[in-house]
Amino acid sequence: MEAFITPGLVISLIVVAVGIFIIAKGLVIIRQSEVMVIERLGSFNRVLESGINIIIPFIEKPRPISMIRYMRMGDEYHPVTSDEIRIDRRETVMDFPGQPVVTTDNVTVKINGALYYQIIDPRRAVYEVANMSQAVEVLAKTTLRSVVGKMELDKLFESRSEVNSAIQAEMEEAASKWGVKLTRVEVQDISMPEEVEEAMRLQMAAERKRRATVTEAEGEKSAAIAMAQGQRESAILNAQGDKESAILRAQGEQESIRLVLSAIGESEENKQTVIGYLLGQSYIKVLPTMAKDGERVFVPYESTALLGSMGMFRELAGSPEDAVRSGLRGGMIGSAGNN
Repeated sequence: MEAFITPGLVISLIVVAVGIFIIAKGLVIIRQSEVMVIERLGSFNRVLESGINIIIPFIEKPRPISMIRYMRMGDEYHPVTSDEIRIDRRETVMDFPGQPVVTTDNVTVKINGALYYQIIDPRRAVYEVANMSQAVEVLAKTTLRSVVGKMELDKLFESRSEVNSAIQAEMEEAASKWGVKLTRVEVQDISMPEEVEEAMRLQMAAERKRRATVTEAEGEKSAAIAMAQGQRESAILNAQGDKESAILRAQGEQESIRLVLSAIGESEENKQTVIGYLLGQSYIKVLPTMAKDGERVFVPYESTALLGSMGMFRELAGSPEDAVRSGLRGGMIGSAGNN
């Protein structure tokens, strides 16, 4: 048996074993969405994409990248650093713990944020920065302090989307140098001291009360305006009614005068008599109202003359109606005699 084991066979077996070892070490399988940065004798050579790849053992080797991830232990987050030779090109989320930030109105708040990024250039991510994930985290924290430090507390709560956009815009230029693309930044939680929260609650209650008071005052104002407009429209309608009534009364009196004058004749004396009669009637209508204001009634001297003219008119024609009837009868007799 020993005769078959020759030095040549041993050397062949050693060569075969070394060859199998070299093939095994040089055969690299990269999964989808992963890449590997390869160095040859310490210098960058190429980037291996997904699939089956072959490298030269001991001459070519992958360059690892340092990554920081936070692990939650109880209520606290603890960073864990690892060197990974396979670089994940998928979108990654970095949920960094809350950071104390001071706003422009000197209120210290604690902001917890999340950063979504993606490695688009693995070579830059490895060679342009010592620790890519740590650099992105520190950049996010400093940018967050810079952006929030320019805002007031109320504005911070009202415009969270604006804060996210501002942080992303300021980080994009620096992150692009590291081969990293920032997809979005989210401010997750904002916590404040208890005394600040109590003051904000009181302010919100006072603001709601103020809005209720303003709404009630506006309602009362609208009701008063509507009532005033209604009274104004009613007064206008009443005035128009009085005007039309006065016009109709004047037209009626004018028509009566015309009929009377046509009946008794339109001489100047008859006109004066009719006018005196109408003024006397006006005095008679006013006398009951004058009597209500006192026990004694003083009648102007002119009224006696007017009343006398009424008597003269009655003696002349009996009454305006009789004068009209007499005039009508006279007109009928005259027409009959002419016939």
